[in-house]
Amino acid sequence: MFRVGLISDTHGLLRPQAVEFLRGSDHIIHAGDICDPLILEQLASLAPLTAVRGNNDSGVWARELAEVELVRIDEVSIYVIHDLAAMQVEPASVGASVVVSGHSHMPLVRERSGVLFVNPGSAGRRRFKLPVSVAELRIHGKSISAQTVELALENAA
Repeated sequence: MFRVGLISDTHGLLRPQAVEFLRGSDHIIHAGDICDPLILEQLASLAPLTAVRGNNDSGVWARELAEVELVRIDEVSIYVIHDLAAMQVEPASVGASVVVSGHSHMPLVRERSGVLFVNPGSAGRRRFKLPVSVAELRIHGKSISAQTVELALENAA
């Protein structure tokens, strides 16, 4: 069984609650809008890391990040992109059975045409009245389960 921690839209803020949730992951995926390369260093110290560039990621460090990644965990291929609207392929056509995205700040787990779409929501500063959240995938062979988790915060920021 593999645990893949999912995070997105940190916007320069890596909350201790998010770090605690991701601790123990076999792999971490950040779906963009990182906004601070130190966040990538912190996440990579917890587990192997795959990250994509979001629309707010700029600077030399961000140019090293791809806009799309395809990562394989056990027998599952995961297509990672920041903004679903920018997706130019059908996930199944590249062998992906999971799509991880960010951008909307809205947590989501939904299956469509045999592909599981997961958005961990935003783990950074609260936007509007949306929850501050992360997610995880549990993978065993070709079996996949996903859940989003709202982080318990001491203050509402």
